Amino acid sequence: MRLNEDHAAFRDSVRRFVDTEVNPHVDGWEAAGRAPLHDLFPKAAALGLLGLEYDEAYGGEGADHSFQQVAAEEYGRMHAGGVGMAMGVQAMMATPSLHAFGTPALKDQFLRPAIAGTAVTAIAVTEPDTGSDVSRLRTRAVRDGDDWVITGRKVYITNGAQADWMCLLARTSDEGGYRGMSQIVVPTDLPGFSVVRTFDKLGNRCSDTAELALDEVRVPIANTIGEPGRGFQQQMRQFVTERVFAAYTTAGQCQYALDRTRAFVHDRSVFGRPLADRQYVAFRLTELQAEVDLLRSHNLQTAEALMAGDDITRMATVAKLKAGRLIREVADWCLQFHGGMGYLEDTWTARMLRDVRLTSIGAGADEVMLQVLARLDGLPA
Repeated sequence: MRLNEDHAAFRDSVRRFVDTEVNPHVDGWEAAGRAPLHDLFPKAAALGLLGLEYDEAYGGEGADHSFQQVAAEEYGRMHAGGVGMAMGVQAMMATPSLHAFGTPALKDQFLRPAIAGTAVTAIAVTEPDTGSDVSRLRTRAVRDGDDWVITGRKVYITNGAQADWMCLLARTSDEGGYRGMSQIVVPTDLPGFSVVRTFDKLGNRCSDTAELALDEVRVPIANTIGEPGRGFQQQMRQFVTERVFAAYTTAGQCQYALDRTRAFVHDRSVFGRPLADRQYVAFRLTELQAEVDLLRSHNLQTAEALMAGDDITRMATVAKLKAGRLIREVADWCLQFHGGMGYLEDTWTARMLRDVRLTSIGAGADEVMLQVLARLDGLPA
């Protein structure tokens, strides 16, 4: 798949947004422990970034998936990973199921303000004792007349402390394992909902990550996304979208880091010569660039397959696995070539090293990706 002039113009507009609306502010947001999403998201929405692939009837752009890939790559140029992650949650993690399976009334009430940036969203799946094993999910939604009555806990919820509504996965029947779950839109201003705490994290510090409690929260049955009992299957589809977003963003992060490091080693003199003149430095950066090129090629192929309507589960899983490992290597070498300066908190390399460690954990840990791929290959896992 080849990107054209429209993609280039769009990339330029996203880059201007990153350079003017995000990067000048991230140091303050990192110190505060959150980015002000209710202020930032309307600015992102003005460029269509929160609804690129969504129906124009609800305020979306109606663009194809390739533009989402371009946007996600540009998020990799943000000086703090937590901002791009927050935007990814809004556009590619909390809303895809609603767009694909929600009723017109539900989309008009909840998807429209999310696309406009006037409502912040979150995806609420993980629980205190489940982690990657969604089959052990315990949050329950019990039917009472025309309402669900929901009780449970959710943890590690990105945007959780600022969200106006969340796409929540809960058990809606007594079937065990992966059966009997439903996705439900849960507004956060309802009685019984509370933010228990926000977490102090190693990286992505400007992204608020919360533990949430639901104590008999009453939500209309009409807030169910799609068919009751099909929530797990819908969430698995949403996870695939989340994983390709991570791979797209990672390609942008890697490219940005290598570009900055190449510029640094040309300027940095060691023993009377530019550091770039050292063959090992040049070869190591070149090897890493080759790996980034391969990741981006795979991402383009994945995007093309998605637009063709193919099942991209394997491609997205491979992309997520390789991206998580590659970005850790890139961040480590970029810091290494900056020497002692790279270890200082004032240098971008330190923040990047902390931020990107999450890529091999969030949206399914590396080990889960390997398990998925092994099963697809017919191996026990």
